[in-house]
Amino acid sequence: MGRCANESRTTAETRIQIALDLDCFTTPSIETGVGFFDHMLTLMAAHGRLALSVTATGDLEIDAHHTIEDVGLVLGDAIGIALGDRAGVCRYGHAVVPMDESLAEVTVDLSNRPFLVFDVPDVIQTGMAMDVSLAKEFFRALVNRAGLTLHVRVPYGENGHHVLEAVFKAAGRALRDAVAIDPQSSGIPSTKGTL
Repeated sequence: MGRCANESRTTAETRIQIALDLDCFTTPSIETGVGFFDHMLTLMAAHGRLALSVTATGDLEIDAHHTIEDVGLVLGDAIGIALGDRAGVCRYGHAVVPMDESLAEVTVDLSNRPFLVFDVPDVIQTGMAMDVSLAKEFFRALVNRAGLTLHVRVPYGENGHHVLEAVFKAAGRALRDAVAIDPQSSGIPSTKGTL
């Protein structure tokens, strides 16, 4: 039995369907109606080696907020379910990723204690359907539902697209390392015996 999940959420604002497999990478299939967000999720899945399928419809006539946040909630649920009791995982992941003039550092702990540190410059980029504040909402929803401690830091960057691209790539890479199976341990990676 693989580490997989199929999760959905339907509200008056959005309909989200997500399929996730932590162990068998396939080309991501992302359709949220927010092109830039699709690009970011594709990068996160590809660099995280995650088999990820996302289909979302939302009230984009208002803005992208509900769609982006709700995708974070459902993806967080899927990650939590796919991890199960988290036995045998490496638990921690860290990645530093450059994107031209921007640099992102992301560290994750599969702690089952949701906490987000999001230290990212508020880069204003006109014409983007997704900005830094919406990225923060996505990651907040993700960590709360997946039970992750996630630290995201961008010490420098000027272009909003580059900043967010570095963040999502680094998040995928850090998650990839954290969810990997530790060949030297099959138990829960905690002295408490549980996460």
